[in-house]
Amino acid sequence: MRAGASFDFVIVGGGVAGLRAAIGLAPAGRVLVLTKAEPAESNTGYAQGGIAAAIGDDDSVRELIEWGARFDRAADGRPSLGREAAHSVRRVLHAGDATGREIGRVLWERVSALGAVETIDHALAAEIVVEDGRAAGVRYFDRGGAPQDVRAGATLLATGGAGQVFRDTTNPAVATGDGIALAFHAGARVADLEFVQFHPTALSRPGAPRFLISEALRGEGARLVNQSGEPFMTRYHPDGDLAPRDVVARSIVRESERTGGAVFLTLAHLDAAYVRGRFPTIAAMLKDLGLDLAVDRIPVGPAAHYMMGGVDTDVCGRTSIAGLFAAGEVACTGLHGANRLASNSLLEGLVFGARAAAAMQEPPRAAPMKEDRVMADGSGLMAEGTNGDHLPYAISHQPSAITNVRELMWRCAGLFRDRAGLEEAVAALDALADASHPATVDRARQRNLSTVARLIARAALRRTESRGGHYRLDYPARDDERWCVHVVETAL
Repeated sequence: MRAGASFDFVIVGGGVAGLRAAIGLAPAGRVLVLTKAEPAESNTGYAQGGIAAAIGDDDSVRELIEWGARFDRAADGRPSLGREAAHSVRRVLHAGDATGREIGRVLWERVSALGAVETIDHALAAEIVVEDGRAAGVRYFDRGGAPQDVRAGATLLATGGAGQVFRDTTNPAVATGDGIALAFHAGARVADLEFVQFHPTALSRPGAPRFLISEALRGEGARLVNQSGEPFMTRYHPDGDLAPRDVVARSIVRESERTGGAVFLTLAHLDAAYVRGRFPTIAAMLKDLGLDLAVDRIPVGPAAHYMMGGVDTDVCGRTSIAGLFAAGEVACTGLHGANRLASNSLLEGLVFGARAAAAMQEPPRAAPMKEDRVMADGSGLMAEGTNGDHLPYAISHQPSAITNVRELMWRCAGLFRDRAGLEEAVAALDALADASHPATVDRARQRNLSTVARLIARAALRRTESRGGHYRLDYPARDDERWCVHVVETAL
């Protein structure tokens, strides 16, 4: 693309939020979608469980079905509904165990037919162009590593999550938190970044990828057992295997520590044909590793999965910078609170992608800060009593820095956190901070990942309580008197 190319709208990200926004924007002007890898490579395609939605007889939310989404059907022809943890009833639409892939297919087919939408893949966004206090486009590196500029009247960040900040994650390699870093360096508010959801059941086998073993399996009756084959979740929560994700994830670690052995997921007590038919994608992945989902005990453990925090937005995707929008996992609307309910991520992307598209066609304006948010104090953002001089862990600006950051975050800012570990992470990441314009693809990748890691660690150190996806060993109780607020931060 030539330098300084111009579009009416630019969207960074090709997942469910970005594609739904492109569909909404196409009638209003020329749209450019920048994707980091291949067009279909995003967290959307890795969403196995389903999409939670109200689809009663009097409900009118049927857009995806009308567009051709092939959801599973019951014998009477109605959509088959699953159940997942912390849901009180069956309300989860699914397409086998590859719901995200099916929704992505439908959206990409629709976008591909729109003449107003152009897509550039293998484009790494490096900066938001801000002029006179408003977003004016994006700087990115193209497939060959050459810097490019694209101008736009409105810019949407739909870059997804940041699971790759941690050593163990269910997220694809592209999920490095780019949108959060871009917005922060542009001066936009970010919020709630301490709230990271760790999925309890990723495959945990040496030498095998940490792919997701969907919560929908437990919704259909799968059980978590210890090395002796004993179910254990009721020891930790009355809802057992369908307790909230954060509880299940911590319980798996504690049970493994208690017994000195691994934890497994078993479906051997269920009908084998049903198991293989209901979860064909997971069954096929495990078969390639020599495991039978319907018969074998599947070793599982927690992995970073979803960001509840992100770029602070209003309910239409507006950020604190006029002309800059965010939708999907990259955004923090407050919708999920401190702990996202299963199968709401795809729904969020669809709803807020559409809302952002509508708002992007209006005169640009910044979103005011909501009443339930408070600004971080800016004094180094350390917890009470922290002196800020703890520097035991050094990270250099080398390619290995990404691996070092991920190891550091898993160890110090993962499922169980405390002041000493978080101080260590903050000090190391503060030393790595880089506000300069990235001159190469590698520097842009490092800056984006280390920026998000730093923001997560600082937010986790600041919040001296435990709530949802944020758990402090040194502050295990929830503190509503001091911390029942969303905390926002900005670089400016």
